[in-house]
Amino acid sequence: MPMLDFHTDHGPLRINIQSLTIAGWTGRDAAAVQHHIDELAALGVPPPATVPVYYRADAELLTQAEDITVLGSDTSGEAEPLLVADDSGTLWLGLASDHTDRALEAVSIAKSKQICAKPVARELWLYEEIAPHLDALRLQARIVEDTGAVDYQSGTLQRIRPLPEILTGLPEGRLAPGSVLFCGTLPVIGAIRPARRFIMQLHDPVLERTISGEYGICCLPLVH
Repeated sequence: MPMLDFHTDHGPLRINIQSLTIAGWTGRDAAAVQHHIDELAALGVPPPATVPVYYRADAELLTQAEDITVLGSDTSGEAEPLLVADDSGTLWLGLASDHTDRALEAVSIAKSKQICAKPVARELWLYEEIAPHLDALRLQARIVEDTGAVDYQSGTLQRIRPLPEILTGLPEGRLAPGSVLFCGTLPVIGAIRPARRFIMQLHDPVLERTISGEYGICCLPLVH
């Protein structure tokens, strides 16, 4: 199982990750959820039967590398708040990208969650410190295309279901020690599309701090 290293205001933290769950369709606004469903439907992805949905994925997909390698050009990132329980069960908030193969997603969302690495930023905030103002946190993403960097996602966590609700919706009702939960994403600006680089940020305007992360995407040809 992967060992991830983080910076925190309380010192360095190393966590032995045992499991990964990815929550999908977590928008708080039904119209926004439908917008994301429509985005993916345009790519051939069937709609979910109920929302939210919890997908299990291999914890080995989690990475803090500067670059990831994907197969083909039909992948893209999604900035998401991340919840992680450390080895003692203490809850932390971080930032990650649910990088997804869109071609495979049209066949099976569950399978698409297993095919791409999941980049994780290197900083965590103690959950209890930000719990009173979670909705004020701002999630943003930019992508680097051939024409340069452009805005790709932007909004506050008020647009995502309350994180305590997403937590209690887990089959176990909580995060066990060594567990990671991706909490969902925001609609993109424009169309879902690939990029050469993905840049993400989670900003706390109350405590005036920011978690940042970015990674490059190296595409392997489907055949050679």
